[in-house]
Amino acid sequence: MPIGTHDYMDDERNNNILIYINGELLPRSEAKISVFDSGFLLGDGVWEGIRLHNGKLVFGKDHLERLSDGAKALDIELGMSLSKIEAAVLDTTKANSMTSGVHIRLILTRGLKKTPFQHPSANVGDSTLVIIPEFKIASDESKTKGLRLFTVHVHRSYPDIQDPKLNSLSKLNCIIACIQADKAGYDEALMLDPHGFVSTCNSTNFFIVKKNEVWTSTPNYCLNGVTRGNIIRLCRENNIPVYEKDFSLMEVYSADESFVTGTFAGVIPVKEVDGRIINNGKRGEITQKLQNLYSELIDNEFPP
Repeated sequence: MPIGTHDYMDDERNNNILIYINGELLPRSEAKISVFDSGFLLGDGVWEGIRLHNGKLVFGKDHLERLSDGAKALDIELGMSLSKIEAAVLDTTKANSMTSGVHIRLILTRGLKKTPFQHPSANVGDSTLVIIPEFKIASDESKTKGLRLFTVHVHRSYPDIQDPKLNSLSKLNCIIACIQADKAGYDEALMLDPHGFVSTCNSTNFFIVKKNEVWTSTPNYCLNGVTRGNIIRLCRENNIPVYEKDFSLMEVYSADESFVTGTFAGVIPVKEVDGRIINNGKRGEITQKLQNLYSELIDNEFPP
């Protein structure tokens, strides 16, 4: 049974959370947007996933800046300053009595349309801002057992088609990739770039370890993951050679270790790619070291 990179432990408190929609806090059962919202009609918007640790947004500045960059690229008005958005997120978590073990989905859309038409001229009013906080902790199994990845036929696109760096609501290529991997009985999809080099997974960034060197793809065709950037930073600070480079599936199949990174679970080991077993199906030493270093980094930078 696939476990996925977002496998989590159920928490009944999520049944009663308050969700922020355009300045209002609403019970989960009443939290709704219009069918005329641009996000629903067209996937016209951007989003961020952010963790809450000790009452602080983990690398919140990086996430909010990426949200702002995406909104500027799509010509969507934020509607308020980043500091006010941050305050709204923190106020929403406080209203839910949340301090740690929380994952937040922050969503910004172009807002309401007067008719189902893609041109922004059909929009009326301001953008829509939604904040969904949940008590959500990655399962211990996903951190130790390891993922099985399947290389799919869906490639990451050139930036002149849809820039992979844009964290847009429209995730159809990643969803198709995810479905293909799931149908094949795997946990997540491994996606190639337009040139056939390994790029990223459908919802996480991908790394391999070869001869004590950490490799990840060039940033040209993958999301500029916040966790990805911090793992690269930790490697450099701890004398672990790390390279952003082109590499092929052949080099993945012969890797000593492999792992993926993401905001929700941090660092997750990979034990198999396309039926090839990595490191005898076990979490590697460098992977475990980076898991520990990343956990320490969060504790040190976001203390009580």
